[in-house]
Amino acid sequence: MFEFPFGSRRTVPAKDGASWPHVIIIGGGFAGANAVLGLRDTRVRVTLIDRNVYKTFQPLLYQVATAGLNPGDVTMFLRGLSLNVPNMRYRQGEVVGVDPEQQVVRLENGTNSPDELSYDYLVLANGATTTYFGTPGAEEHAMPMYTRSQAIAIRDRVFSELERTSRIEDTDRVHVSIVGGGPTGVEIAGALADFRMQELDILYPEMDPGTLQITLLQRGGELIKEFREEFREYAAEELEARGVELRLGHGVKSVGYDFVELDDGSILESDITVWAAGVAIAETVKDWGLPQDSRGRLDVDENLQVKGFPGVYAAGDIAGGENALPQLAQPAIQSGRAVARMIDADVRAQGKGKKPFHYVDLGTMATIGRRAAITELPDLPIAGSIGLSGTVGWFAWLGVHVTKLLGHRNQRAVSMNLLSLYAGTRATHQPNPVVGEVDSIAAATTFREEAQHRLFGPDKQHS
Repeated sequence: MFEFPFGSRRTVPAKDGASWPHVIIIGGGFAGANAVLGLRDTRVRVTLIDRNVYKTFQPLLYQVATAGLNPGDVTMFLRGLSLNVPNMRYRQGEVVGVDPEQQVVRLENGTNSPDELSYDYLVLANGATTTYFGTPGAEEHAMPMYTRSQAIAIRDRVFSELERTSRIEDTDRVHVSIVGGGPTGVEIAGALADFRMQELDILYPEMDPGTLQITLLQRGGELIKEFREEFREYAAEELEARGVELRLGHGVKSVGYDFVELDDGSILESDITVWAAGVAIAETVKDWGLPQDSRGRLDVDENLQVKGFPGVYAAGDIAGGENALPQLAQPAIQSGRAVARMIDADVRAQGKGKKPFHYVDLGTMATIGRRAAITELPDLPIAGSIGLSGTVGWFAWLGVHVTKLLGHRNQRAVSMNLLSLYAGTRATHQPNPVVGEVDSIAAATTFREEAQHRLFGPDKQHS
């Protein structure tokens, strides 16, 4: 048997570990990963299940979609959690069923019958998914940005369309519409606008920078309603100063190959429609026999335990009920850690040490673009509400996001890449977008084949 010359890390539970209670955690996002980390000193066996082998840092996905960061910068190998949690094992799989009565999770394994894993404690942290609110054509033509692969698809589509358009003598425009005026929509609009101002004319000298048109669509009358009014106005002013067209107060009625129809009947040209309008709980959760609230989130008590099901907990986006928290990173992190404490208290002292979960609001952040971000901190008894904007807000945003990344490699890579992307001046900036499979030939072929469905373009005249 091979022996490591310098010793090895502790990678297995103690000798009696096989008899320890089994905790299954479904979902390796913010909530699931933090639940795993919180159980590292608890006498339990932990199995983490996720369809992907990596954890995605979703707050920075828009940087992947706009070619500012590598996909690997915002992802971490989930098996790497065992470095700090030796009692964890990872299992890749698609959950096809949960039976809380039999205490069994069923996983698709590529054979005729799913695998069944029994548990003593179950943590549901499988998050949410994109919802199109029943908008006709949205699922077929709009591009969501909730996963790493979706962000990469947007990035490659943007550059494919730019390459296709660069070959047209009577230069056509590339219209990008972003549906949703929350933090995600604002951030991707700002990043695209910065790319247009800083890099487009250098990378595509045959094009006018105005070739890339960016429109942000929001059903409500204001952007980022999560923030107070002065920051909503600041975000709108910064985006407009960067040349982003804001269309507020109108929802999207339908989406086509190259257009978006608004609820007032107006039709906007849109070669790429990015969907950042909201999320919902997966439909499969309805089959699990667990109580759900009006939004489909699992109904939990003050201890984050699913009501009526002892030993079954929910954390992150999927946890709801009377005191449901925003579906953001910080509530997911805190609830994941809290669930770990609940299970630890149960194992150590039959639940006597449980304390109700109390969310601590650490503030909300969003970046609008180069040297422009907003940070709204919670009210303080003495100072009241505190907010940061501009360059100071941007550095605060960068610092917080870097510290929340799991893994030193990711922290170093994101810090260096974002500082390289945004530091300096236009004269000193060297464009180097992160690109992948850019297929402008396929884009041109699709453009031609969709002629009967297109409303705009060189051979179309929209009326």
